[in-house]
Amino acid sequence: MGKIVLYHGTSDKIITPTYGLGDSKHDYGRGFYLTEDFELAKEWAVCRPEEKNGWVHKFELDTDDLKILDFQKLDILAWLAELMKHRDASDSKRYQMLAGKFIEKYGVDTSEYDVIKGWRANASYFYIAKEFVRDNVDIDILEELLSLGGLGIQYCIKSELAYLKLKEIDDDLSMVDYDEFNEKYNLRDADARRKMRELVNSDNNKVTKVFSTLFER
Repeated sequence: MGKIVLYHGTSDKIITPTYGLGDSKHDYGRGFYLTEDFELAKEWAVCRPEEKNGWVHKFELDTDDLKILDFQKLDILAWLAELMKHRDASDSKRYQMLAGKFIEKYGVDTSEYDVIKGWRANASYFYIAKEFVRDNVDIDILEELLSLGGLGIQYCIKSELAYLKLKEIDDDLSMVDYDEFNEKYNLRDADARRKMRELVNSDNNKVTKVFSTLFER
């Protein structure tokens, strides 16, 4: 792959990506998150409740000698299992019991990878996650549902080596207008939820191969 350009949307004008930091409850756990999509990075920079302008930082990542796990090349259930390691789709006792079994059966060991690449679980995703663990969504429409969310693909920098190979291009720092791009983020999310509800309520959702049946194989 060589060198790739990535963007990080944030409310902070000055950032220092640091190995070992980050929120353990983010999609892929602790790490530094970026995207190849400049427009999505703008939306992510102002998707928080604080009504203030954001910033998009431009980076270059030298991928040579890095081990990259790409969830797009794996079964959708492997991606869901990874999210379940870090984020709760439900606080019910039933979910807490089944999530561990789901992760054990469909999860992959990500500990040896320098970078994780995969979909970003935005607000729309949690509508699907909750419906899925309630057995209201058939696995056969899962990937189509998630595509409706316009989730975007993100890169999570995980290892010390990957941090060393990530360099910010300081001259290309961009300010993001809160009003314009927060509205775009909210419209994208509302549109995604509408399309998702329509598909969940359609005849394409057979509701036969659902969350709880996955353990019967």
